[in-house]
Amino acid sequence: MNRKTVRAWSFAHKWTSLVSTAFVLMLCLTGLPLIFHHEIDDLLGAHGAWTPPPEGAPLTSLDAVLASALAERPGEVPIFMSFDEDRPVVNVTTGPSAAAAEGQMHFASYDWTSAAPLPPHPEGGVMDVLLKLHTDMFLGLPGMLFLGLMGLLLFAAVVSGVVLYAPFMKKLDFGALRLSRSRRVKWLDYHNLLGVVTVAWLSVVGLTGVINTLSTPIIAYWQADQLAQMTAPYRGLPPARAEASIQAAVDAAKAARPGAWVQFVAFPGGSYSTEHHYAVFMQGGTPLTKHLLTPALIDARTGELTAIRSMPWYAQALLLSGPLHFGDYGGLPLKILWALLDIVTIVVLGSGVYLWLSRRRAPATDPVVAELEPRPVLAPAE
Repeated sequence: MNRKTVRAWSFAHKWTSLVSTAFVLMLCLTGLPLIFHHEIDDLLGAHGAWTPPPEGAPLTSLDAVLASALAERPGEVPIFMSFDEDRPVVNVTTGPSAAAAEGQMHFASYDWTSAAPLPPHPEGGVMDVLLKLHTDMFLGLPGMLFLGLMGLLLFAAVVSGVVLYAPFMKKLDFGALRLSRSRRVKWLDYHNLLGVVTVAWLSVVGLTGVINTLSTPIIAYWQADQLAQMTAPYRGLPPARAEASIQAAVDAAKAARPGAWVQFVAFPGGSYSTEHHYAVFMQGGTPLTKHLLTPALIDARTGELTAIRSMPWYAQALLLSGPLHFGDYGGLPLKILWALLDIVTIVVLGSGVYLWLSRRRAPATDPVVAELEPRPVLAPAE
């Protein structure tokens, strides 16, 4: 590369790194415990003290579970019903209206074999705070979009760092660590080596994080696009009362997609449904397909299946990015790998800040300053 090109890449790497570092460091620190969110919840007893029924115990009707949930919350309406994968538990979300804001919703769990309520979930715990900080910094959609921008800057910093690393290594062996040199030279080598080690992981986590921050506009577009097409015959009709059995609605959806597992049901009027349907979202049975949802629309008055269609590519990308972002595909071994790479990334970020701050205080003849200057070929330190 000529001097002008190297200078441009160096400028891009420096400023994309500096602008995004503080926020990316926050995301790494909060994301580290979130990788083990489920394990920490189990350890802290977040699910409450509950003895599961014997394996193979018959399940009660979902209508009985729904009736039990509404009896606990008089005056409210159902919004969502979801199902635990590893235990016979039904979760019911209610609110004052189907379009209630998140803060107005109430979440409760019920034994699927008896419809009895389970111990309440603790609210406002440390994991919930970390998740909210990691997701939107308590700022809602603006916070999510801002963090998405930081994710794009992070990706630009990774790409520019790789481009600059190639000419830097022309005078050194790949991954060389000059441990006999000054502290700043050693940290430069650590920064470069660990940066290369984490480049693929950091790119994947950064880009999936960006996709996650776009969840609200992606779902809104799906509603205006695919969901509107699926419900075109109902356009202009008044909202329907949910008179059909929720158990019958789930059975009708499962009959249309044999072997699928129902992940959750959105009731009429909610953000994932329409004014006329139960939206039954089903997933596959493999580690990959269990994150790919297929919605089936069931007429809320008659209980008949009216439409079923796989989610479009942009919605599938969103569904896949969430578990990939937190390493939730390969069980505990992959989560441990994700955590180790997260810790290495924290070291890369910290060393980058150290090198920049110390470079500003160092004389122009300093060997690390010389190596960080945008030159066609960067000479090794003396």
